[in-house]
Order: sequence, then C-alpha cells, then structure tokens
Amino acid sequence: MQSSATATFLFWFLVAAWFAFALVFLLRRRPASPRETQRSRRWRWGVVLQALAYMVIWSPPGRRVFGTAPARMSEFLQVAWAAVVVLLAIGSVLLVMLAIRALGRQWAVAARLVEGHQLITTGPYACIRNPIYTGMLGMLLATGLTISHGWALAAAIVLFLTGTTVRVRSEEKLLRATFGAEFGEYCRRVPALLPGIY
Repeated sequence: MQSSATATFLFWFLVAAWFAFALVFLLRRRPASPRETQRSRRWRWGVVLQALAYMVIWSPPGRRVFGTAPARMSEFLQVAWAAVVVLLAIGSVLLVMLAIRALGRQWAVAARLVEGHQLITTGPYACIRNPIYTGMLGMLLATGLTISHGWALAAAIVLFLTGTTVRVRSEEKLLRATFGAEFGEYCRRVPALLPGIY
C-alpha cells in the first residue's frame, strides 16, 4: 500500500470530524428532562454491538499503517476517495446535529418514551426514521475508508447494522404501541435507515 499525503490529510480530518461529532452531543441544548413513562430493555445489546463495530475499525489489528491508502490508486482515485470520506463525515455530523435538534427534550441514548412524547416527523425525520443511526453509520464508513483494512470495515458494518436493528426494533416497538396507525403510516412512507435501501 502506498504512503499518501491524501491518507495523512484524511486521518487528521477524520480526527477533527469525530471531535465535531462528539461536540454535537456534548453541547446540545439540555431542556428540563421530562418524566420517563416507558423504557425498553433490549436496546443495550444494540449499543454494545454498535460499540464493538467502532472498536473493530479503530483497533490495531483492523487498522492500516498510518498515512497509507486502502490500495494503490491513481491521483484521480485518491481525490475521489478523499471527496467521499469528507462528504460522508461532514454529512454525518450535520445529519446528527439536525436530528438531535428536531428531537429536543425527547433525545436519549435509551429506548424510552417520556411524558407528552410526540412522534417527530419533521427535519431529517421526514426522510429517515432514524437519522442519528444513519449519521453514526456514515461516520463508521468514513472512518473505515480512512484507516481500516477492508475485512475490518466489512466486519464493523455487519456488527453495526445488527446492533442498529436491535435498537430500531426496541424503539419502534414502543412508538408503535403508543402511536398505532399514525406510526404505521409513517413507517410505510419513510425508510428506517437508508433511503431506497432499508
């Protein structure tokens, strides 16, 4: 694998993108948290699998040598590779930021409902039912394309999608029980994670 100024740039760009991603959560407005009315128990398994996915791509066995491209590439392909990573990372951070803003006081790591819970279908939720997970997937892909071996990225994607499915099902079970036909119609209209795919 060739050493590349593009690969080095992408690594440091990725570090900055992860810093921005974390700040979206840390600096969000924190209105008074409403009283929780329901909580799912299975969501934790989804979080564990998603965390394992990130560990696979960041851990030494799955990481490429610093500053190397995923394969020998022409100059044009290096620019295309860099553009994909940059767009994925920036798009993911923005998507998560808009999703958290749309959820407001309802946002939580846990699968739960709160007093006065509303079905949010505006902002990014008009296009994707789970935009925060889509943003997390985008960051996983951007990271894997920048620093990981292909096998590690493939394994991480499988783990992440499995964990996300667990979390989505836990959350949507609560929403379906609360919002009934309204939520069913929303599910028919809007994809869970990726438009046109899932």
